[in-house]
Amino acid sequence: MDRHVTEYLRSIGRRGGRASKRVILPEVARGMVKLREARRAFRRFHTQCFWSCAPGYVVTSEDILWVARQLMEHGGREGWKLGAKLCR
Repeated sequence: MDRHVTEYLRSIGRRGGRASKRVILPEVARGMVKLREARRAFRRFHTQCFWSCAPGYVVTSEDILWVARQLMEHGGREGWKLGAKLCR
């Protein structure tokens, strides 16, 4: 690879690394992970636990405990494990 190209790519990488750094509090990060897992579980267990809701329903952070409860009541062993994980 040409030296100029290498230097150009190196400068782009350096700039991107500086611009993309952000600080997230650990509690906020854990909440984001819980929400992502609750949404994933809603889609995965929709026909078994959430059949009365629209398939396109978007789970919010207020719905996490509801999703966990439904999984633990109607999701079988695997759903119970996922629901217990969301309750932590």
